Order: sequence, then structure tokens, then C-alpha cells
Amino acid sequence: MMRRSMNPAVTHDHLLSLVPTGPQWRVDWAAIWGLWPELGTLDTCPQDPIHHAEGDVGTHTRLVVEALIADRGWQMLDRDEQTNLFWAAVLHDVGKPAVTRIEDDGRVSSRGHSRVGASIARELLWHAGSPFGWREAICGLILHHQLPFWLIERPDPVRLAIETSWRCRVDHLCLHAKADALGRICQDQQAILESVGLAAMTFEEAGCFGAPFVFANDESRVAFFDLEDRDPHYAAHEEFKCTVTVMSGLPGAGKDTWIAKHRPDHPVVSLDIIRDELGVSPTDNQGTVIQAAQERAREYLRAGTDFVWNATNVTRLNRSKVLRLLRDYGARIEIVYVEVSPTQLRRQNRDRPDAVPEAVLDHLARKLEPPEIWEAHQVTIVR
Repeated sequence: MMRRSMNPAVTHDHLLSLVPTGPQWRVDWAAIWGLWPELGTLDTCPQDPIHHAEGDVGTHTRLVVEALIADRGWQMLDRDEQTNLFWAAVLHDVGKPAVTRIEDDGRVSSRGHSRVGASIARELLWHAGSPFGWREAICGLILHHQLPFWLIERPDPVRLAIETSWRCRVDHLCLHAKADALGRICQDQQAILESVGLAAMTFEEAGCFGAPFVFANDESRVAFFDLEDRDPHYAAHEEFKCTVTVMSGLPGAGKDTWIAKHRPDHPVVSLDIIRDELGVSPTDNQGTVIQAAQERAREYLRAGTDFVWNATNVTRLNRSKVLRLLRDYGARIEIVYVEVSPTQLRRQNRDRPDAVPEAVLDHLARKLEPPEIWEAHQVTIVR
């Protein structure tokens, strides 16, 4: 629905079947490259020869995957972890064709490809029916796949290591980064591998190599991500004035249905309702709608009343504005993210009295960034 090149024959089970097995560990490249046109475009996407003398992105991707599956560390993972890392490697540079540019000095640039690649991978795997957690783990690896190359160069690498441990599996991230370094021809390959090794040591020293860093409680975690100078070991006092449920999900996903079933007695600050009251179209400037919603929310916050904030909130930036307001008033925050299959979403959107135009739904789907556990005191995924 969202990307016109979707192959209906691509299913999650089919993706799993294409992950190589021992003892040969052979990759069926013809089958994999035939899954999506997005992979085919990698073969004609150039790279800067200084960092990628091996050639185009497709060549690099194949080399990275081959390096990964030859790694004893990958071979010793359980099957779910193998499949997750394998597809992260296949799709790690899928965003490059969309952002690759030739700069004025003739150098090839692909700035922003990790973010774009994570978005493309999310859409492809959503249509394939992949489980939410498995899919988002892959997207997290793609989004941060370059981080081990430069982690130790940052002013506070330990803090960044802790943050990253809540955004993806950092042990998997380092395995992928090692393969990414081996899957290229460049003069500084050894230096890159050393940086990856130092990144792994930094994660270990921070106590988060095999699992997310352990905070004292939920507020300690939220405050750490909220405040740049927060000590990760500080045990924050948890005393909240109220609890606010922040809904997140594409139009037609079923947010209203969830609220009716699980928060029937809670007052609701609904952007859709406010738009109707003010006569503002979803495609118009939303400034007055947001202002009215914030004022209603402040009334509940001042009174210490639990309530629901109901809006799409499908990007981290939009959610952060809402969460900032709620934290300023000392609320406990639960984000509820609702997702259905593309087919069901299309059907439910059509059945709504205020159906969202397909073009708007397409736009929102391509921007989608599901909430992560570090964004709030609790994150609930409803599928």
C-alpha cells in the first residue's frame, strides 16, 4: 500500500528461509536480490572510492553479508538472532540511493542514509508481515550501524554507549560493524576495525554490552534521556501527580477502539475532535489545534487528573513536544502504540467516517517512527 514496489510474494517466513545455514553458509543472492527493487538499485549507486574502493553499494552489501556469515560470532548466535543480523546486513545501506549526491569537489556523499534506510526497511518488513520486535530490532541496527566507527571520538562515549544500548542490541551492532568494515576496500580498514573493537570495550565498561544499561527505576531512565548531565546511576524519586496515556499510531490503526476498551472513564484530549470543533482540516496549519490541546491538557495536569492524549504521534519529534509538556507537570507517561497490517489499516481507514486520504496516509507511513521504551515510563505495543 505505502510503497508501490511492494512484492506480495515476500512474507516473513520466506525471509527466514533465505538466511543461510551451516555448514556451507551459502547465500542465495539471486533470490534475495529479487525480493525488492530497492535492492536492485544498490548495484548502480556509487560510493566514494576513498572509503569504498570495492565499488557500488550492491557490491559492498554482498561483501558485508558474506563477512558477517563467515564470522564465528554470528554462527554461534541462536537462529532468531542470526536472522535478525542477517537482514540488518542486507538492508543496512538500502537508504543510500535516495540520498547519494556528488559534491562540488567530486566526492560522493550519502549523508542521512542510515535514517532513510531504517525507514525503508521498516516499510518493507511491515508489508512482509514480520513481527514488530524483530523488525524494529533490525531498524535499530540500520539506524545506528555507523556508530561503532566513531563512538570513541565523541566527548562522552560512555553516555552515548548507554543511550545506544536502549536503542539497539549493541553486541549485534558491533558484529555488524566489524562485517561492515571487512566488506570494503579502503586504506584505513584496520583503523576502522580498531575503532569497532574500542567501541565494544566501551559498551562493556558501561555495563551494557549484552543488554540495555540497568537504571534504578523507570524515572531514572526517562530522566537520563531527558537531561544531558544526568548521572545514569542516580536513583530518581518516583512520585507522580497523575498518569497520562499518550496514544501513537497511524490513522485507522485502532487508537479510539483501544481507548474505549482500556480507558473508558478517562477524559481524552483528542486532536481530531479539536479540529472538528475549530473547523480545521488535517491538511491546514495545526498551530491553533495544538495550542487548544495543550491548554486542555494543562487543566488536567494542574488538577492531577489522569487523561489520554489522542493523536497520531508517529514521529519522535512530535511525541517529544507532548512528552515535554507532560514531564514539566510531573506526570507519569505511558505511550500506547497501535499497529495493524497494511491491509487491515487500509480497510479500517476506509470504514472511518473521517477517512484520511491515501496520499496523507502514505506520507505518515513513510515518516513512521514507533515509540521506544526509553521515551516514557512505560511503552505498550498493541498489534
